[in-house]
Amino acid sequence: MTEFLELETQDAVRMPWNVLPGSKSEAAQCVIPVSAIYTPLKPFPNTPTLPYAPLRCRSCRSVLNPFSIVDFSSTKIWICCFCLQRNHFPSSYQSISETNMPAELFPQYTTIEYESPSEKAAMTNPVFLFVIDTCVIEEEIAYLKSSLLQQVLGTLPENCLIGLITFGTYVHVHELGFGQIPKVYVFKGSKEVSKDQVLEQMGFFANKPKPTTGVIAGVRDGLSQESISRFLLPASECEFTLNTILEELQRDPWPVPADHRAARCTGTALSVAAHLLGICVPGSGARIMAFLGGPSTEGPGSIVSKILSEPIRSHKDLDKDSAPLYHKAVKFYEGLSKQLVHQGHVLDIFACALEQVGLAEIKVASEKTGGLVVLAESFGHNVFKDSLKQVFQSGGNDLGLSSNGIFEVNCSKDVKVQGVIGPCASLAKKGPLCSEVVVGQGNTTAWKMCGLDKTSTFCLIFEVAKKESPDAIAQSANPQFYFQFLTYYQHPSGQMRLRVTTLSRRWVAGPGSVQDLIAGFDQEAAAVVMARQVSFKMETEADFDPIRWLDKSLIHICSRFGDYQKDTPSSFTLSPRFSIFPQFMFHLRRSQFVQVFGNSPDETAYFRMILNRENVANSVVMIQPSLISYSFHSGPEPVLLDVVAIAADRILLLDSYFTIVVFHGSTIAQWRKAGYHEQPEHQTFAQLLKSPREDADAIIHERFPVPRLVICDQYGSQARFMLAKLNPSATYNSDAPPIPGGDIIFTDDVSFEVFLDHLQRLAVH
Repeated sequence: MTEFLELETQDAVRMPWNVLPGSKSEAAQCVIPVSAIYTPLKPFPNTPTLPYAPLRCRSCRSVLNPFSIVDFSSTKIWICCFCLQRNHFPSSYQSISETNMPAELFPQYTTIEYESPSEKAAMTNPVFLFVIDTCVIEEEIAYLKSSLLQQVLGTLPENCLIGLITFGTYVHVHELGFGQIPKVYVFKGSKEVSKDQVLEQMGFFANKPKPTTGVIAGVRDGLSQESISRFLLPASECEFTLNTILEELQRDPWPVPADHRAARCTGTALSVAAHLLGICVPGSGARIMAFLGGPSTEGPGSIVSKILSEPIRSHKDLDKDSAPLYHKAVKFYEGLSKQLVHQGHVLDIFACALEQVGLAEIKVASEKTGGLVVLAESFGHNVFKDSLKQVFQSGGNDLGLSSNGIFEVNCSKDVKVQGVIGPCASLAKKGPLCSEVVVGQGNTTAWKMCGLDKTSTFCLIFEVAKKESPDAIAQSANPQFYFQFLTYYQHPSGQMRLRVTTLSRRWVAGPGSVQDLIAGFDQEAAAVVMARQVSFKMETEADFDPIRWLDKSLIHICSRFGDYQKDTPSSFTLSPRFSIFPQFMFHLRRSQFVQVFGNSPDETAYFRMILNRENVANSVVMIQPSLISYSFHSGPEPVLLDVVAIAADRILLLDSYFTIVVFHGSTIAQWRKAGYHEQPEHQTFAQLLKSPREDADAIIHERFPVPRLVICDQYGSQARFMLAKLNPSATYNSDAPPIPGGDIIFTDDVSFEVFLDHLQRLAVH
């Protein structure tokens, strides 16, 4: 595993297959597709940023890289490794030689960045448009005001532009450039609002004639800076006005009958916000930051009626197609996502409510624009407060929010691109490299990323297109396969940059290729690709059975790569390269990505959105949580994710990514309640209690969104957060008696041992 981590530290790429199957039929037998998990903006402190434009191949437009063949003689040419086109070096490269090479040819710089001084972005000021839900109780308004006033307004960069929209039954657009008297433009929440209506009602053409042609995204050219700066002002100029509006912010005044939900027009508010940004700052790095406190019940994008007796849609309702507003709402947000992608703007969602807010419907608009998403129970919860703080903090722990990204892929002709699963939108750039099979955002080799940050990660799925015989591949002059990722984006500094990652992998084919494939197998990356695939299929395929699909895939993999005598299960063994993979699949089957029972559609959408944007290390923790044991007998040590890890004299720290659980064994809990840790003679016990809390705080400090912290005791009500994630090797109907001081799980789920036994029997069949 260490060599795969080293590859990731050099290029931010992890691949399930680091040696590639050499033909279409062999790739099909491998079950897990040829794929790459790539983090385009992963920080590389030692990688140089070159102050000039890249040199591109005149045929395929790929960028000069260490795998290019260079002739340093008087002709000074380079041969592209993708299309074998011969290219002449320009005059600026005339002094190059084998001892005087440009940085992009150095073998260690397979990832490199370009920053052309001439390419300044048209709009360097970041834009934040806050959209605030006022249909919440006074306590929640107070929490939200406190977070915005204390954590956000004080830390915003002075050059950024700020806008404010509040909404309830109506949408209120606040004019911040008119500080003397608060001025607000009001839109009816029950009706869809067009861009023309926003222009008309908000007086953008008050002092000049309205253009005769239809209004488009680039309307800004026809507007004066004065009309724009009424709504979007630099933070330094509107701080007093914004503070005043927020301090006086009240709950939506419209009365709500006892048996009704509040009339909340979320869809209309987001639509007005998108139109406002499209008018004022098209193509700039702007973010709509929506703070939602409940379900949309009014106007377009509604997810439930105002009558309280009608429940909000559940997974069962969606499966039976008995959620009357669901498809209409999704269609509305798909339209909003297209508008935002066209304008280059991002939708961030901060959903804080005990009930659902419609994240399952809004998901498409946030995910396709690369938006951040946080789900919490209240605006007073640390999950929300600490996550919001991270968005605006600077220094080493900042998110590195970038914008206006375009991501392109180039690869050897024997491989085609099926698509990307991740936070991006297709640019519909078709060509010979596009596969007919589409997965995720497909039918293209270029994608738009309106917003991206240091951790944004994309899963690219490829298709091996070679159909030659193994002998032909074995005799081929070049068994290497190349691919190049180009990420063009606006750096937080405002400068446009291009990051180029070029990789090479080896083809193998024929009878002896299985051992080579095993040697290059990265089981962590494979588990993450399977998790993204199964989540995507569950959302897009009507009659898809995820458990059956995962089980069939695992049986085929074990049958192909396991070592066994036919029909003899006891003879079955797996190479160390594959040994943990069945365990990952066991936990994936039981994870929140596959098992939706007990979770709302909003929670499931949230979990999948985070999975689709995180790197391999974080995604593996979501699939198979880590468990650390603390006791008097030893220091902190990893233990099996199994119910047998529970002991009366142990503290366990469970990290399931979304939740951190500090679990005290029954004896430890009794001693803590008795106050032993406060007595001077029990300093060791005090330290034992402190260690897991310190480790939990360290994890929380580094992660976005901030995970929920649960501190619980054995047999306590919140112990369920721990028990739900453990392998049920001891259940209420197990034959063996429970270990003294241990625990059992009340479930009918099979244990990993039973699962593995079934797997071995089916794999050798």
